[in-house]
Amino acid sequence: MPALNVEFSDRELEDLRQIAKERGTSMKALVREAAAADIARHRALQEGAEAFRRFFAAHADEFAAAFPDDEPAGANEGRVA
Repeated sequence: MPALNVEFSDRELEDLRQIAKERGTSMKALVREAAAADIARHRALQEGAEAFRRFFAAHADEFAAAFPDDEPAGANEGRVA
């Protein structure tokens, strides 16, 4: 399995040791869990942003009609009303 060496400050390392001890886990498991949680959060944000872009694109005309003052100059050119 690929590995990654990560450098921490003395304070960060001591904090990690303390947290791992409090949770009854290893530092390796603690760091891996934190990284996995951040990866999952990042993926969820990407998926949410993509869903929003699809929704907005599908309803662009409705948004333009509802908020005409927010439309960029020239945005209505060529658009069927």
